[in-house]
Amino acid sequence: MSTRPSREVHLTGWLLVPAERRARVDALLEEHRRLTLAEPGCIEFSVTPSADHADRMMVAERFTDRGAFDAHRRRAAESEWGVATRDLHREYTIDDGQA
Repeated sequence: MSTRPSREVHLTGWLLVPAERRARVDALLEEHRRLTLAEPGCIEFSVTPSADHADRMMVAERFTDRGAFDAHRRRAAESEWGVATRDLHREYTIDDGQA
């Protein structure tokens, strides 16, 4: 059984970044990270290269609640990062403590 508050939202997974797009994604990542960590309710945010797959970036996010998570998703979708990565394949699991 989890000891974290059930209202937190955790996102984990990966983003597929083809080699020809990697430089652009990397160039936008620091600003995206900075803006995300400054959002109300953001507890944790990381996007790191996969140790096993050169074309994947591992993603981990944690927000205080669903409202903060949803606000992040709206902001990120319209950001330069969101526009540049909109069509990239993602495999995410979102856990909001609801069974």
